[in-house]
Amino acid sequence: MHTILSTKQMLLNAQKDHYAVPAFNIHNMETIQVVVEVASKMRSPLIIAATPSTVAYANCDYLMAMGVTAARQTDIPIALHLDHHESILDIKADIDAGFRSVMIDASREVFEKNIKLVKKVVAYAHRYDTTVEAELGKLVGQEDDLIVSDKDSSYTDPETAVQFVEATGIDSLAVAIGTAHGLYKGTPKLDFERLKRIRGVVEIPLVLHGASDVPDDFVQKAISLGICKVNVATDLKIPFSNAVKKFFLENPTANDPRKYMTAGKEAMADITAHKIKICGSANRY
Repeated sequence: MHTILSTKQMLLNAQKDHYAVPAFNIHNMETIQVVVEVASKMRSPLIIAATPSTVAYANCDYLMAMGVTAARQTDIPIALHLDHHESILDIKADIDAGFRSVMIDASREVFEKNIKLVKKVVAYAHRYDTTVEAELGKLVGQEDDLIVSDKDSSYTDPETAVQFVEATGIDSLAVAIGTAHGLYKGTPKLDFERLKRIRGVVEIPLVLHGASDVPDDFVQKAISLGICKVNVATDLKIPFSNAVKKFFLENPTANDPRKYMTAGKEAMADITAHKIKICGSANRY
């Protein structure tokens, strides 16, 4: 019987072999089915990511049950990951429910408080073989209910990153190098030199948030410089919703969710497969 895993070994494998594991943000049964089915066909390790509002919408126990079912139906490694969670109480409750990968996002706090909050999560999570991701620096844009304006964004400093990793004991680090949540106004400018410097001094796996709408060659360059987990959200939602809208335009009297959801799933499957190819994670298992 296969089960939900932590992200620890899958990210270490990606780091060693210079690819990235995609972390796809899901919202319901249909979106979970899409990413699992595509990743299974392509033999890619998979991180199923859920933001706080997704957990609130879909219910933690439902998500866990669907994740466990997915893991039983395939032999690829699957992790259920809490993305951008800020409440320590919620994180502990979800770990107790079975999540084995969590992100504590205290990046809006001052450095010392960020460390303090992250250490609390690490101490609890590691008791249950649960991996912890944290963020240093802030990404512009909106992720769930977390909004960061241009003037509040800040890039990750390499030397501060070393201090942060050593002080907290985290398993992976999300870095701010110029990506943003949501869609971009023009082509993003990524600080690859900064990423190279961070990779040179930080040993744990590095994570790229805000990878939707980033040109493929930029993502691949970031992976070549040490990124081994790539988060994708907006790029999945847009084709899914567009396909459902198109279905209703062409079938105005339709009312069967099995049919209009299928249109959305097919569109989302195409972009999921594309992102797996860009990450270089196909045929790794």
